[in-house]
Amino acid sequence: MPSAMVFDREGNQIHTLELNERLFGQKPNLSVIHQYVKAYLANQRQGTVKKKNRVEVRGGGAKPWRQKGTGRARAGTNTSPIWVGGGRAFPPLPRDYHTEIPKKMKRKALISTLSAMASENRVKIIEEISLDVPKTKVMAELFEKMGIGGSKIVFLSEGKDENSHKSCRNLKDLVFKRACLVNPYDVLTCDFLVMTKKTAENLTEVFAR
Repeated sequence: MPSAMVFDREGNQIHTLELNERLFGQKPNLSVIHQYVKAYLANQRQGTVKKKNRVEVRGGGAKPWRQKGTGRARAGTNTSPIWVGGGRAFPPLPRDYHTEIPKKMKRKALISTLSAMASENRVKIIEEISLDVPKTKVMAELFEKMGIGGSKIVFLSEGKDENSHKSCRNLKDLVFKRACLVNPYDVLTCDFLVMTKKTAENLTEVFAR
């Protein structure tokens, strides 16, 4: 049964929480994770690169010099790709790199990455956290006491928690996200996944059906 350490607001370990096996205890499907990451990274590409070909470059028109008798190589236009300032022979053009990712693949990839994190004891649970005012120092000290300070962390929140968000956004290598918006790539690229106990329950309700 997968489990995770539970910490209080002071960063002290209080007990161990059993995680849902359907969400955190599955065998990771590396093939699905690979397909998802390829599609996800492709969807981040803008595809707006553009270079001019010989038709689009300004110039051309008259032949630069006569065909014979000058001692120079033949030239028909100054927009030729072999001329300085000429057009590109096969220039890159704007294109769409978007790849559709099926919902089942997204869910399977997420379950695989969460299960991999849980199997390596990289999922940390905070019993409860509530801040009256944003305070970056409080969050930084909490992570230090948990023994994960300075690591790449993805902190999942169960809802719109403005104080927690503002407290986390200035911390280096920390990504703050609502649990419903987490994706496998976020989980895959972090060292530790941190969430509240309520967030873990919400994740289970949504993704372990």
